[in-house]
Amino acid sequence: MFDVDFMALLTREVLRERAGALIGEACAWAVGLSDQPHHLRVRGRVVPTGLTIGARAVTGQPLSGEEDGRLELGDARPGSFQDVLNAVTADGTLIAEHFDREVVEPFVLDTCIRAAERARDTRAAGWAELLDELGEDGSDLVEVVRVGEWEAPLHIDAEHLVLAALGTAPLVEVEAEGLPLSLVRAAEAVTRAAAPPPATPLDAERPDELAGALFLADAALNGSGLTLPVPLDQADRLLDLLLAEGLLPEEVPALLPHLPVEPGTAAEVRATIATLGGPGL
Repeated sequence: MFDVDFMALLTREVLRERAGALIGEACAWAVGLSDQPHHLRVRGRVVPTGLTIGARAVTGQPLSGEEDGRLELGDARPGSFQDVLNAVTADGTLIAEHFDREVVEPFVLDTCIRAAERARDTRAAGWAELLDELGEDGSDLVEVVRVGEWEAPLHIDAEHLVLAALGTAPLVEVEAEGLPLSLVRAAEAVTRAAAPPPATPLDAERPDELAGALFLADAALNGSGLTLPVPLDQADRLLDLLLAEGLLPEEVPALLPHLPVEPGTAAEVRATIATLGGPGL
């Protein structure tokens, strides 16, 4: 029987195959952390220490404070990558939260989608049975992954892989390892920004009832600085931008097909809206 448990095993298998890529992405993401200002929470207030993260790490001082931090990241070697993840930022969040949102979550979702593609392509009968169990038609693999709920346990596995490989390494070594890929990512971003955005349907082809909302959405995107088409890892920023422009959550799903966003991004935005109680279709 081809069931959800099998898919859980398959997602872990694909994650193990991609472990090197995950570590590389983590290292590339870490580049530049040393130059960020260091903060501590003191008696409930986040205050700058006057040093950069790198300067404090070099002196052997802990980067995380007693009032913050995740238990699983505690007892880290001062100046290590694990210690950096447990440090607080100026807005009171942990660097680990940014790492989860910007690296681990997109990577895990992509891994689950790859596992779903492998199951679909190599086990057609079993895949059809699984879709029937989940109540999905398979046209939207992101939604299949969401319904299958394979991301949460895989997220934990991905974090363990990163910490096992990089946790005790000094931040400066992690940054040095990630510099080549970081430069590649920066070049890719510049290239995408220089390319003209993909053509969107003509205004005449857009439903009249969406005209006002589409005008607001287009105006927001044009001045947002987001990559176009908007990639999956910028889905949360896209939704925040549209809502800040005055659009209602229930208006956004109907706009997505007319905006320069990647299919996975649109699916992610719909899923987020569904969790807020809005329509996801």
